[in-house]
Order: sequence, then C-alpha cells, then structure tokens
Amino acid sequence: MKILLLNPNTSQSVTDRIANAAMGVAGAHTELVTATAPRGVPYIATRAEAVIGGAVALEMLAEMHTGVDAAVIAAFGDPGLGGARELFPIPVIGLAEAGMLTACMLGKRFAIVTFSQSLEPWYHECIAWHGLRERCAGVRALGGNFRSISDVQDEKEALLVELAQQAVSEDGADVVVLAGAPLAGLARRVRDRIPVPVVDCVEAAVKQAETLVALNPRKAVQGTFARPGAKPCIGIAEPLARWINHE
Repeated sequence: MKILLLNPNTSQSVTDRIANAAMGVAGAHTELVTATAPRGVPYIATRAEAVIGGAVALEMLAEMHTGVDAAVIAAFGDPGLGGARELFPIPVIGLAEAGMLTACMLGKRFAIVTFSQSLEPWYHECIAWHGLRERCAGVRALGGNFRSISDVQDEKEALLVELAQQAVSEDGADVVVLAGAPLAGLARRVRDRIPVPVVDCVEAAVKQAETLVALNPRKAVQGTFARPGAKPCIGIAEPLARWINHE
C-alpha cells in the first residue's frame, strides 16, 4: 500500500523527520510518499496559519490522492482534516486524532506535551473538535523561544521530558502525547525517562492508516463526510477546483 505523508508546513527538514519516524514503524509492504507544502508558513502555530495550511493540504490532496491508498495530514492540529474526509474517497488520518485515539487505548486520560505556548489555544480547540476533552488531562507547553523548528526537539529534549513528568505527577496523565510534527521520532528516545506510555503521533498515524486501508471502508454517501454536490469554483488551484466540481 502507498501512504502519503503530507506536511502542510513549508519546512522540508520537518518532513524529513516525519518520514524517518514513519519508516521506523511502517509495514514491509507499505510505501511512504512524502510531500511538503509549496507555500505557507514554516510551522503552523495559530488558527489563521491552520486555515492557510488546511487549504494548501486540500490542494495537495486533490493532486495526489489518486496515487495513494491513504493520506496523513502531518501537523498536530489536523488542519483541513474535516474537509479532506468530506472531499476525498481515501482514508485521511490526522496526526492529532491518531495520537490521541492511540493514547485512549493505553490509558484513561492523556496529556499533550508540546514545544511552544503559542500552540495551546489551537490544540485545545483540536481536542474539543475530536470530542476528547473528557479524556485529556491537560496541555503543557514550553515557554520561551527556540533556535530552529528543525532542531527544536534536540534543543528542548530535557525540558520536554520534565514537562511530561509534571503532566504525570501533577495532572494525573496515564499517557503522554508528544505533540507537533517537529517532535516526530522523539518518543522512542525519551520513553524510558517518562513513567507512562509515550505516543509518537507520526508512528500512530502511519499504523492507523495501514489499518484503515486493510479494512477497506466504503466512502460515505450520506452523513457528515459524504462528498458534497458539484459546485463551480473561481480562483483556486485547478486540480481542487475540478474535484469540487466533480470534473
């Protein structure tokens, strides 16, 4: 099977981290295809940036979905996920949803640990959108600046471990979810220093994608994610415009 790892940020170095983490868990018969947003921001941290990234993700999926069996939107807040599931016939997995649902299978309540406080409002809304507020023990995020989005996990590793330990001891978390595509691959390095299971969202998303491809669910023709009727578009990327108009 082919799984698309779609990074709606413009940082190729982050895409490389995502790919490396994914390769560590992908099945022997899984081919990983990577794509980095051609425009947007280096990393999505606000609601406005998420809207931009979500629109770019839909454009990328319109071009690439026919050549893959499933796609992962590889940014933790799942920008564009609802629209992608509505429009396209393949399974589309969100990084945040996969990480949180996997955490729900490992404990009663999970905590989200991330590298920047600017992400907190958007992450809280993402948790609510997925209906997981009651399962979330809290969101903990580092303050201060970092040198590079590409290397933030290396720079802040000790602080992230300390934050995860606080989430367990003070918030009562049974599981820790390391949130944000730039943290891909970190969980395996630090899991022995955190006293509860630690979820890498990229790894979780790849395994969820493989499962959904194997289950081969039909595309909804009714309900929340049924494909909308045809509608002409003006001024948007041609592949997406054609797909929305059922051409």
